[in-house]
Amino acid sequence: MLRGSPERELAAWWEAEAEAEAEAEAEAATAAKAQAAKEQVRVDPGAAGEPERKAAEEQPKEPTPGPHRTAEEGDARVSPRPPPALPVFRPKPAPAQGLCPQGKSGSKGRSCKRSSGQSDEYCSPRPVTVDSSKARTSLDALKISIRQLKWKEFPFGRRLPCDIYWHGVSFHDSDIFSGQVNKFPGMTEMVRKITLSRAVRIMQNLFPEEYNFYPRSWILPDEFQLFAAQVQMVKDGDPSWKPTFIVKPDSGCQGDGIYLIKDPSDIRLAGTLQSRPAVVQEYICKPLLIDKLKFDIRLYVLLKSLDPLEIYIAKEGLSRFCTEPYQEPNPKNLHHIFMHLTNYSLNIHSGKFVHSDSTSTGSKRTFSSILCRLSSKGVDIKKVWSDIISLVIKTVIALTPELKVFYQSDIPAGRPGPTCFQILGFDILLMKNLKPILLEVNANPSMRIEHEQELSPGVFENVPSLVDEEVKVAVIRDTLRLMDPLKKKRGNQSQQLLATKENPSDSELAGNTNPEAHLPSICLKQVFPKYAKQFNYLRLVDRMANLFIRFLGIKGTMKLGPTGFRTFIRNCKLSSSSLSMAAVDILYIDITRRWNSMTMDQRDSGMCLQAFVEAFFYLAQRKFKMLPLHEQVASLIDLCEYHLSVLDEKRLACGRRGTAGARPPSSGTPQEAAPAAQLAEGHPPPCTNSAHRLSHSRHTPS
Repeated sequence: MLRGSPERELAAWWEAEAEAEAEAEAEAATAAKAQAAKEQVRVDPGAAGEPERKAAEEQPKEPTPGPHRTAEEGDARVSPRPPPALPVFRPKPAPAQGLCPQGKSGSKGRSCKRSSGQSDEYCSPRPVTVDSSKARTSLDALKISIRQLKWKEFPFGRRLPCDIYWHGVSFHDSDIFSGQVNKFPGMTEMVRKITLSRAVRIMQNLFPEEYNFYPRSWILPDEFQLFAAQVQMVKDGDPSWKPTFIVKPDSGCQGDGIYLIKDPSDIRLAGTLQSRPAVVQEYICKPLLIDKLKFDIRLYVLLKSLDPLEIYIAKEGLSRFCTEPYQEPNPKNLHHIFMHLTNYSLNIHSGKFVHSDSTSTGSKRTFSSILCRLSSKGVDIKKVWSDIISLVIKTVIALTPELKVFYQSDIPAGRPGPTCFQILGFDILLMKNLKPILLEVNANPSMRIEHEQELSPGVFENVPSLVDEEVKVAVIRDTLRLMDPLKKKRGNQSQQLLATKENPSDSELAGNTNPEAHLPSICLKQVFPKYAKQFNYLRLVDRMANLFIRFLGIKGTMKLGPTGFRTFIRNCKLSSSSLSMAAVDILYIDITRRWNSMTMDQRDSGMCLQAFVEAFFYLAQRKFKMLPLHEQVASLIDLCEYHLSVLDEKRLACGRRGTAGARPPSSGTPQEAAPAAQLAEGHPPPCTNSAHRLSHSRHTPS
């Protein structure tokens, strides 16, 4: 906690999680100690009946060295793996590569010669290397994190590969061929206002009740006529409706260009239509207020892996406050940005902005201080956290399909390249009824740990912000801990060291089994795949993206050509007497032409993923007419996956037997039990993966 600030509790939900983890760690330490004691009195198998005293007096025999490989400095790719559940103590193997006896470092990974009569000692493994030359505004917090971890920083880059590359803006800041980089290709494009709105809209079409946390949005200028018509239609039905809308430029950041309007005929909107693309959304008029001020929440989310999907949420975040007491929008106060917009970069210039090093006062506070205040009023904090976690998981599920397409374009399978992870900034607004609303997602959330303080009109200086430092340093440090490529190697070496000691003490057991014992507990909590069972039924578009990528053909491209689309239709057996291949070609041309006119990405010609999704919806509605849309889509996905699995097995059998007419094995996926005639008619096979899975629990995590 901050110096001088009162100790505050986090939500009860987090506390229960922390207690469970502490109990598990205590049990693991106890089991490790017991295992170590057993290893000390291990006897030869042929002398199992000898007394323990006699066995202890015998000299242990040197075990046969086994193969042991450790990751070399600059390994091209080290996949993150979960740490071992319990340390296992074994007889000491031969020195591993990169380790040397007598506690001395070997030159370039070679082991030192052992002096006779001396026991082996293992030297400390090399520190993790971090290239911070592109870190930009996150550099200060990153430096503190690296010092706390006792890793090695390369602030000006390095000729040899580093384990981790920390970029400030984008994946393409420099060419990287190995290690791990803290950006995903395509993430900046995916979280822009228009792209995010389109991705969420697809999910709203499939699951409208599950994705009602995102305000209704229209894309300008393409959907201006639709926007004006729908607003007029609602007003005609309800003359008392007095809506407010917020206009956000697509490429804007830090509140730049955002303004409020009451009607589509507002003259400022006409200027936006001519200048740059934007999104217009319904404005949330009834936010939760603290001290009569509107505020939002900045939560930090770690996307640790894309495939398989791994999501972590920081237990602490920031609450950014407006600096003018809130009133519901009216024609007189629409221009009061300090009342309606919570952006820190705007409110910092208000004369009423309050700098504070306390977590619970000022214009920027910790999220936990808000939770404590709500808890004191009887609010169910566990429910608030549960709703926020659900929002985050659903949003990431909406973003990942197209991220996969970007990823395979920049890092094709089978080629050397870095692995990726990324910290995202989720901006969330709590409504008066405590329902969380997603405002936007930031690919490059600010990690600055100082704030601007105005000394005189127009003259600012940067001073440390303890609130920012407490939250952001912990997020960066613990992200690095989770991505540590040498964590498993250090764990194995600690086990080997303990195995060589006759009487390891409790402190040695604790210190060696947990090399991060000097650090606080990790502030990032896994929420996916931890809660995968509750949300996997939503991943229909993700499965469509897998089909799309399969038929792209040329590696590195992001758009499907007409030949690839025809191959998809043929291989999945979607053509019929009512849908000829000529009709398929017309469908491809119509949808592709419309989407290419709406997107600014003209790098490739062809069908983008969102156009493919629209075509897939069309095919699903034709084939399964009597089902809701999400069941239509799920049934068609099951059908496509079934036909492709049969095709793959047939090709595999042909390759094994060397004959073109080899029959595929009859055993395989559950769908293969369905009669072929039933599948050809468009009926979903029994035990489908998604359509029948909708009856599973959809409640939020508890």
